[in-house]
Amino acid sequence: MAYCRNCGAEINEYALTCPKCGAQQRTEPSAPPDEGGFLWGLLGCCIPIAGLILFLVWKDTKPNTAKAAGIGALVSVGAYILFYILAFAFGIGSAMIT
Repeated sequence: MAYCRNCGAEINEYALTCPKCGAQQRTEPSAPPDEGGFLWGLLGCCIPIAGLILFLVWKDTKPNTAKAAGIGALVSVGAYILFYILAFAFGIGSAMIT
């Protein structure tokens, strides 16, 4: 048996709250803070499919980290699209000159 932290009543040692006063007895372990992070965005930028997968997996549990990985993936895909548009434009332009 254990004793309540608030009122001192005898309670079950596994009780989450005291049946007499209702005070919480044990705290659940807290998750590490979700800070996002530049490195997750960089990973998403270098490997866009990994960024997309991380975004989909973490969107509910770690929204800031998921956002960083998703933005990295979007930046990478946007850069690829821009590269191909420019390559196409320069290819057409150089074909017209000669």
